[in-house]
Amino acid sequence: MDFILLVIQKIANFIWEIPLPILLVGTGLYLSIRFRFFYQLKMKFHIMNTYGTMFKKGNGEGTVSSFAAACTAMANTIGVGSIGGVATAITMGGPGAIFWLWFSAFFGMSTKACEIILGQRYRVKYKNSIDEYVCDRSFVMKNAMGWKTGGFILAFCCFIFGPWTCLVQTEAVTSSLNEAFGLNVNLTLAILGISVAVTIIGGLRGISSTLEKIVPPMAMGYLIISIVLLIINIDKIPLAFALIFKHAFTPMAGVGGFAGATVSQGIRFGIARGIYSNDAGTGYGIVAHAAAKTDHPVRQSSWGFGEIFLTSIICTVTALSILVTNVYIDYPGITSAKLVTVAFKSVYGNFGSIFLATAVALFAWTTIVGMYYSCEKAVNYFFGDSKANRLATYAYMIYFILPIVFCSNMKADLLWATTDLLSGIYVIITAILIFGNHKEIFRLFNDFWDRFIPAIKRGENPEPVSYETIEDIESSK
Repeated sequence: MDFILLVIQKIANFIWEIPLPILLVGTGLYLSIRFRFFYQLKMKFHIMNTYGTMFKKGNGEGTVSSFAAACTAMANTIGVGSIGGVATAITMGGPGAIFWLWFSAFFGMSTKACEIILGQRYRVKYKNSIDEYVCDRSFVMKNAMGWKTGGFILAFCCFIFGPWTCLVQTEAVTSSLNEAFGLNVNLTLAILGISVAVTIIGGLRGISSTLEKIVPPMAMGYLIISIVLLIINIDKIPLAFALIFKHAFTPMAGVGGFAGATVSQGIRFGIARGIYSNDAGTGYGIVAHAAAKTDHPVRQSSWGFGEIFLTSIICTVTALSILVTNVYIDYPGITSAKLVTVAFKSVYGNFGSIFLATAVALFAWTTIVGMYYSCEKAVNYFFGDSKANRLATYAYMIYFILPIVFCSNMKADLLWATTDLLSGIYVIITAILIFGNHKEIFRLFNDFWDRFIPAIKRGENPEPVSYETIEDIESSK
């Protein structure tokens, strides 16, 4: 196991040291310039078209509302990555890692927007097996680029390896609940497995309906408690920000239980953990938003801003909570969500430990459910819109849950290294899909801003923009 960990860490460290940060930031920068920074600067428009439409069903074709689709996506983004991932970024990369997390998130808004546009543009309506609009990287490979075989290979790898990335969430749940309540790990895993199974068996409509009720209050509750913690330590906040900006560009020497960090480590872990928390560039945006009801693919892409904006706020209050309480120095050897639990406990006592453990459990649970939905789309692609797809989907639910319940004792270092490696592969594939279809992405973007929006402002009622898929065209012949 130590040898496997070493190999995976070396590969993950290599690709995240220089190649992937350059690819991610370079892609985000290029797209932001081409989009004229619309996803960063048009805040009023994006807020009105994201959180301002929370209670609307949406116009156009789709399976669920725009907000419900976004909640499915945010189940992945507002998760343990925003808590445990941030803690790991600081313990491994120092306070400066948070600057690079912000940096990648800023440009990642444009990358996430492209994913959403691709998901809407190349989605498929599965009428015979599950009655849903579906899309993921494999569908884009086939429907946009004609890579049918490549789509099958990718889909197979996604649904085989996908459940194992959820062990990061499982580890966070068990360690946090054990820290706060001394809860038996086996009991925690049993409850986790049963509750996930009950939720995912309802398909997209059941998943999105559940997440729509859990994600918003979960995020707000965590933000409120975190902000109160920061108010209590308000005199230490300027120093925390100073550490973030200073050590984004200069190494931090070891102090207390903190071993120190170089600038390259800050960049590597800041960007890697930032991607794990907001998913920009991994292709998950393609999956969740494909099912949304919207009148134009580019309108739905406003969630590229909406998701990353909220995720960045949660990551920031988490990072500041760790820095102002100094737990990353005072408690060597503790990382991931457990470190944040210690930070909350140092301020709130047992209540802090109990609250954070509950929050982490909910964050991790929603992430697992959201990840299942992403993996299920790979199954859908592999088996097609057939009876076999329906049966395979039910069988896959069992396969997905088994590692979560029975393989939770794997080392946290191995889990994070594996997650980094898989995320890196997804980033490369997603970048290929974005650049391979950039002309269509920018055509839709220009159509929305040059034709669709002006028509609405003139009081016209333009037809919702949607497209026949290859499957629809072939079935009509």
